[in-house]
Amino acid sequence: GFTDHVALGNEEWNPWDADEKNELAASQQRYEANLKMIKYAKSHLEQTSLRVQIWGKAAIGLYLWQHIFGGHLEPADVTAQWREGSQKAGKTYFSFLTGPSVVPGYFSVEAEHVVLVLNGREPAKIAYATQWLHYAQTLMETRKVQHVAVVLLGNEQCNNAWIQPYLKRNGGFVNLLFVTYDYAFVNEEDIFQWPLGVATYRSFPVVEPSWSMLHDPRSYLCNFLGTVYKNSSRETLMDVLKQDGLDKLCWIAAREQWQPQETNESFKNYQDALLQSDLTLCPVGINTECYRIYEACSYGSLPVIEDVMTPGDCGNSSMYHSAPLQLLKAMGAPFIFIKNWKELPAILEKEKKMSLQEKIQRRKKLLEWYRNFKAWMRQKFINTLENSFLSGDKG
Repeated sequence: GFTDHVALGNEEWNPWDADEKNELAASQQRYEANLKMIKYAKSHLEQTSLRVQIWGKAAIGLYLWQHIFGGHLEPADVTAQWREGSQKAGKTYFSFLTGPSVVPGYFSVEAEHVVLVLNGREPAKIAYATQWLHYAQTLMETRKVQHVAVVLLGNEQCNNAWIQPYLKRNGGFVNLLFVTYDYAFVNEEDIFQWPLGVATYRSFPVVEPSWSMLHDPRSYLCNFLGTVYKNSSRETLMDVLKQDGLDKLCWIAAREQWQPQETNESFKNYQDALLQSDLTLCPVGINTECYRIYEACSYGSLPVIEDVMTPGDCGNSSMYHSAPLQLLKAMGAPFIFIKNWKELPAILEKEKKMSLQEKIQRRKKLLEWYRNFKAWMRQKFINTLENSFLSGDKG
C-alpha cells in the first residue's frame, strides 16, 4: 500500500510555492519514511539472494569468521569435532562449518556457493587442500555447486604456484582467491590479498577493548617474546636492547628454538606482555607479516615493524614494488615502520618522554583503526563475493 502514499506525497508537493514550506518539510519527511519502507521491503525481498557455505579447513578460517565477521560458533568448545555458525550480511546468508568431522562427502552441502578456507603453507597441507579442491570440483561438475572461492593461508615465501591451475582464469573452476602475504599475482580482480590475522591455531581470542586497556599506565616500554634465529636481524635486535640496558625497560623473553605448542602459562605470559607494553617489537621471521602484528593491535600495543622484504617470491609485481605489508599500508596502519633495529634506541627515548594522555590517544587510534580494518575486510569480502557470484558466470 505504500506506493499510493508515495504518489499522494508527490501530488501534494509543490516546491514552487514559498508559502508551502511547512508542507514541503512534511512532504520531505513522508518521502523519506517511504524510502525507508521501500528499502526495508527490498532488503526482505533480497533476503536470500545468495547462500554461501564457508568450509573452514585451516585455522585462518577462525580469524575470518570470529574476528572479521564477528560470528559465533556452536559448540563454543574449541576441541569439538564439529562447529558451526551462521549470519546474514548484505544480500548474503553465510553459514560456517569447521572441525575434524567436516570431511568431503560426509556433510550436507546446503548452498550453491562455497568458500573453501585452505592451508597451503607446506607440501603435506597442500596435498590435503588439493583433496578439498577436487571434492569442490566434483560438486561443480554435478551442478550441486555454482561458484567456489578460496581463502588460502599461502606459503611464507609466496610459492603458491600449485593453486594457479585451479583458477578460472587458467581454465579451472575457482572464481576468486584471497591469499595471505604479498603474493605477486594479487590483481584486485580475482586474486586479493588477505590478512594473516592472529594465531587462531593457538586459540588466540577475540579481545574486547576494556577501559583499563585504554587508560592504565603500562609497566614496559616494549616487548619481544619469541625465537631468536641464528644470523637473523633478531640477533641485532637483542644486541641493541642489551647495549643500552633497554632490555630492563622492556619485557624480553627470547628462546633459541620455535615452540609450536603453547602452554597455558606461556600464553598467559604472552597476553600479559602485550597488555603491559606500549610497543610490540615485530622483527621479520620467514615473512615480514606475522601473527604478532595483529595480536598487538588486539591489546592496543603499537607494533614496531621491521619493514624489509624477506627472501622468496613475495612482492615484485606490477602492483607491489618489493615492499612488504601492502595490505596494511594501503589501509593506513598507524604502526612504526623501521628499516633497522639500530633505530630502536631513538624510538624508546621518545617513548620515555610521552605522557600517559598521549599514549591513551595513540591506543584509541590503534584500536579504532584495527576495528575499522576488520570491518573493511569483511565488507570487501562480501562485496567481492556478491559481485562475482551474482553476476552469472562473467567473473
